[in-house]
Amino acid sequence: MITTSKAIKPRSPILVAAWPGMGSVAIKAALYLKDKLSAQNFAQVEPKDYFFPLEAAIEEAVIKTAELPKGEFFYWKNPRAKAGGQAASAAKNDLIIFISEAQPSPEKSPAYINQLLDFCEDLRIKTVYTFAAMPSPIDHFAPAGAWVTATNKKLLEELKALDAKPMESGQISGLNGLFLSAAKERKLQGACLLGEIPLYTVQIENPRASLAVLEVLSKVLSIKIDFGDLIASGKLMEEEIEKLIDYLKKPFEESPKPISEEEIDKMKKILEAQSRLPDSIKKKIEGLFERAQKDVSRASELKNELDAWNVYKEFEDRFLDLFRKHQKKDN
Repeated sequence: MITTSKAIKPRSPILVAAWPGMGSVAIKAALYLKDKLSAQNFAQVEPKDYFFPLEAAIEEAVIKTAELPKGEFFYWKNPRAKAGGQAASAAKNDLIIFISEAQPSPEKSPAYINQLLDFCEDLRIKTVYTFAAMPSPIDHFAPAGAWVTATNKKLLEELKALDAKPMESGQISGLNGLFLSAAKERKLQGACLLGEIPLYTVQIENPRASLAVLEVLSKVLSIKIDFGDLIASGKLMEEEIEKLIDYLKKPFEESPKPISEEEIDKMKKILEAQSRLPDSIKKKIEGLFERAQKDVSRASELKNELDAWNVYKEFEDRFLDLFRKHQKKDN
């Protein structure tokens, strides 16, 4: 069931829909778009119809009541929008943004998708966009490119003209792909914009890939979006990954070698742990590492913090390296 909290009368609306996926590309892009346009919440999906709790959250050692993932609709009224006209690049469309915190289980997906599409038809939406990640053999400091696949050749050509590269074959896993397939069955047109992410960073948020897809979408809609915060986030992520690579390469400083698959696997695990940690805890852990490097007796405090957040395994090599360095100094 979808409940509305505010009545709207969108003009020639286009839908942007996003679910969690690799690199958090889709969710990051949709949230950024919603925030920068100050889009207003007007409807939500009843989560109990499609989701059930998978874990219990703990706060200050107390178990909280389980919360089901949200799926919310937001509305942006385009000041240039006019009634009629449904061309995907008309640049005069209102915008509906749907953001879900989770994807339903496969057996629930068909009913979930149909309900969303019923709602889209009620709003007279005829064009749909989703986002996804495109794992590619690129470096983490390289600009991310945007790829595209569409439900028809005409829309594909329009997007190719906006510097999106066609995805000739492959699959788009999860709702970011399946939703478009179902939309096509209902005679809606749509496209998925995919942002490139390095193969070795699929488990960490990638702001640059989100930027790549939003740059294309902003051209489609002919709207101006301030990308400053997203660019800054991308630079910060590059610096964090670079620190991690420098750490992993330390044992080979005398004769640098390419990053091995084993090191990439370590990197993925550490980046995954980093992405789960709140920013305040990341800073605290980095501070504890710095203090332990100067005074190894402080390592127990660091170990307790890593254990408290269940990330010691991911930081184990770095933690043990503190003692190896200490032994070298003593010798």
